[in-house]
Amino acid sequence: MQVSLKKWVYLFVLSIIWGSSYILIKKGLLGLTPLQLGSTRILMTTAMLSLVGWKQLKKISKDSWKWIIFTGYFGTFFPSYLFAFAETVIDSSVAAVLNGITPLFTLILGFLFFKSTFKWMKILGVFIGFVGTLILVSNEFNIRSGLNSWYAFLVVAAAICYSINVNVIKYKLQDVPALSIALGNFIAIAVPALLVLVTSNFPWGAVYESTALSSSLGYIFILSLFGTALAKVMFNELVSISSPVFSISITYILPIVAISWGILDGEQFVLIQWLGCALILLGVYLITDKKNAPKKKASVKN
Repeated sequence: MQVSLKKWVYLFVLSIIWGSSYILIKKGLLGLTPLQLGSTRILMTTAMLSLVGWKQLKKISKDSWKWIIFTGYFGTFFPSYLFAFAETVIDSSVAAVLNGITPLFTLILGFLFFKSTFKWMKILGVFIGFVGTLILVSNEFNIRSGLNSWYAFLVVAAAICYSINVNVIKYKLQDVPALSIALGNFIAIAVPALLVLVTSNFPWGAVYESTALSSSLGYIFILSLFGTALAKVMFNELVSISSPVFSISITYILPIVAISWGILDGEQFVLIQWLGCALILLGVYLITDKKNAPKKKASVKN
């Protein structure tokens, strides 16, 4: 598959997968606490990736391990808990659109710390997409004004973590295979996640007795398999064949998927917010690299 087509296929598929993740988190919280959900998600994904990619660890050089550990925490560990806590108050669709701020942080951090190319068209695209995000979320802030509004900043913190993660993967782990990065990330954070789970009063004896708990674990299993394990590998591949800003523009498309799931689940969504969706898609187009990425970069990961 040509690189130019491959990156768009990855962008579309990842948008579907990650756009569905927010409703799965919401359903998982019906029987689990945020700490239990985040830890269970990490541990399930670690087990899944270990089954198919254990031999990939030897492809990680000693010098790369510090960046593998770093991206494990910023790309997965912290966001897993931040989103879980945020969705105890914020609707799943709103959490998704708030995450749309990620490309803005990605562009800024890439320019400040990784000497990425400064292009006005990309900046314009990022800000148009961000305006679309503000329109989408404006109604939610009106509804939840007050003490619970601060939960939105948990999503902003997760967005900053994601922007750090994508820049480090692009500029520090370019020669490490996508599966190796993903498995290395989860190996690095598995023990802390297990410690969090053990200290979270997880109801081990009620797994087979509680319908709510068993259902929640089922949703988290689906989330771990598709939204974390498969998606992490695909995303690392996407970063290697495109720019960091294009890669993270998934956060501009996935809200449309998340909103659709939210509406089906009874969440509110008003007409003006669909205008935000249109601006988001325009932003994605503007930040897209019009030239194909070098093909040799794609072959490294295959």
